[in-house]
Amino acid sequence: MKEAVEKALARVRPTLQRDGGDVELVAILDDGTVKVRLTGACQGCPMSRATLKEGIEKFLKSEVPAVRSVEAVE
Repeated sequence: MKEAVEKALARVRPTLQRDGGDVELVAILDDGTVKVRLTGACQGCPMSRATLKEGIEKFLKSEVPAVRSVEAVE
């Protein structure tokens, strides 16, 4: 599952980087929760929650069905 999540994040990354941000995989829990760290312009951005849930989480769930949720860590 880790490889599939990394591949999916690699497809999301260019969009985030275009706006000066990025995302990195921190952990994948046994329950399907993916922990990520938003960096650059995404870190602390008022829209980061929407980016996380409406962008990254939706995309990861569509690409990797075992993903149950995506959460940001500091």
